[in-house]
Amino acid sequence: MKSQETGWLGNMLGWGRRRQMQTCEVLYANAVEMARDPAFFADYGVADNVDGRFDALALVVSLVMRRLNSCGDAGSALSQELFDTMFADMDLSLREMGAGDIGVAKRVRVMAEAFMGRLDAYTAALDDADRKALAAALERNLLRGGETAGDGLIDFVFELERRIAALDDNLLLSGRLAQ
Repeated sequence: MKSQETGWLGNMLGWGRRRQMQTCEVLYANAVEMARDPAFFADYGVADNVDGRFDALALVVSLVMRRLNSCGDAGSALSQELFDTMFADMDLSLREMGAGDIGVAKRVRVMAEAFMGRLDAYTAALDDADRKALAAALERNLLRGGETAGDGLIDFVFELERRIAALDDNLLLSGRLAQ
């Protein structure tokens, strides 16, 4: 029988073996893929730069976290893990872009606070099915005040929300954002 070591001993014995992705990492990878939908950038005026990609990802992750919170304790736990995974990735990305250790922590904290504001604004607008509030949140955050959120973008976001809301709980809790 093969021993299942955990902790530092398990890490040492498993060194060199490929680590299986955790559910939160799979979910995050799927959210990143969804946020890279060319429609955001080509059709709806989201800037195709670091800020625009962050804003598209923040929108998608907000939608996913909102849905996860309807999946009981397991969903709430996965929602927190998704948030943690996203900001661990932001930390790594900033470091890869050359930001120093001292600056990274501060920038990630600012990004996390900005994300939480976006999450609150999007959730409130979607919970109330308030197109005007959603348009204002999208203009302020996703479009960064550069453009008006037209009906096409608002419909696109409501459709994303409907697709995520329609996912089976077990499918979502396994990290998948598509049937």
